[in-house]
Amino acid sequence: MTAPGTQRIAVIGSGVSGMAAGFYLSARHAVTLFEAGPRLGGHTATVDVEAAGERHAVDTGFIVFNDWTYPHFIRLLETLGVAAQPTEMSFSVHETARDFEYNGHTLGSLFAQRRNLASPSFYRLLGDIVRFNRQATRDLEKNRLTHGLTLGEYLDRQGYGEAFQRRYLLPMGAAIWSASLDDLRGFPLAFFVRFFRNHGLLNIANRPQWYTVAGGSRAYIPALTAPYAERIRLNAPVTAVTRDATGVDVTTAGGTERFDRVVLACHADQTLKILGSDATPAEREVLGAMPYQDNEVVLHTDTALLPRRRRAWASWNYRLDSRDAGDAVSVTYNMNILQRLETDTTFCVTLNDGQSIDPAKILRRFTYAHPRFTLAGQTAQARHADICGAAENHGRTHFCGAYWRNGFHEDGVWSALRVAQKLGCDEPAPPPEPPTATPAHHLLPDAGPGDTG
Repeated sequence: MTAPGTQRIAVIGSGVSGMAAGFYLSARHAVTLFEAGPRLGGHTATVDVEAAGERHAVDTGFIVFNDWTYPHFIRLLETLGVAAQPTEMSFSVHETARDFEYNGHTLGSLFAQRRNLASPSFYRLLGDIVRFNRQATRDLEKNRLTHGLTLGEYLDRQGYGEAFQRRYLLPMGAAIWSASLDDLRGFPLAFFVRFFRNHGLLNIANRPQWYTVAGGSRAYIPALTAPYAERIRLNAPVTAVTRDATGVDVTTAGGTERFDRVVLACHADQTLKILGSDATPAEREVLGAMPYQDNEVVLHTDTALLPRRRRAWASWNYRLDSRDAGDAVSVTYNMNILQRLETDTTFCVTLNDGQSIDPAKILRRFTYAHPRFTLAGQTAQARHADICGAAENHGRTHFCGAYWRNGFHEDGVWSALRVAQKLGCDEPAPPPEPPTATPAHHLLPDAGPGDTG
């Protein structure tokens, strides 16, 4: 029996968007969460590993967040009483065929390859970085970033060198969004520059402090799902959702249940598959414009995937090799740096380069799907109100997920909160002020958000 005003709401998908939607909505409604797999969390995927008789919790999907652009996620952690710890977000590029590498964190790591001290081409690369940071910031502030222009078109029109594009900007973007270099060239220009500016990636100083969840990112899951824990269905893939004027039918292998509303917190393509023939024309048009791509993720201990020189090792390490620009990104995360793991064993998480890893040093393999960002997708994002709670789907269907904004953890929480507010719920009262950063001074911008998954 539900209280007056309380609705029965089905949430489909247990990534951060689904779990956060369930948390917010549980303040007023009866939430049932459906998860197709055997565990909660989606890209919040922490793995227990052992080294020298010690156990470590290593993240393989969502890793880091910062105190500038994750306000809702930080508030959520503080509300739940989950601790965070500061981390370093450095970025390196190493090119295997030419023995070229650098790490922009300090002067010593920038010139980890000492011959770059006397390399005119390396100084041209650094000059292009400074020029892009200034020009892109100025063009954004003066509203000169032409709508419909891609990042690649902008770089070519402004005469940025091949080294800057291939050895710095495109690799950094590709590492952030788990995309190919060609994908980055096709990114909406204003979307890319605004994101870089908001995350301090166009600054040399005054940048955000980055954090990881103490004990691994999964640490927040029990508290986040506690309000509706008894109504969580694992191993319960939803095969169909049908809507009518009085309610929603959610079908799994166990049968069909009736709800007042449904929140689809799974990927856009998964959502369309679940809706099937019941999808409206607007839902097909909007959700179909936001595609995903699979990325291979390998947890391992093979340091051969890191730069040759140890002083060039960074938190994020982009590997340039013989693959084409249209091929998937190869990036290795040094988890000892990111999670402050105290062990002599170096734990790495590598995207899309499993064939280069010593098989004897592989611990786990995963496949994560990441959203792809295009001009068409950006237009579709702006049409959220056209399908979320729309009369066309009887006003009973709501959509959330990180793909509705930038694709990261904060975006998933923000998207869940947007749905919750539409249904009469909100964030809990503001907790104490979030941690503030001591201004950081590094030679090059650090890497961006750490949602490898």
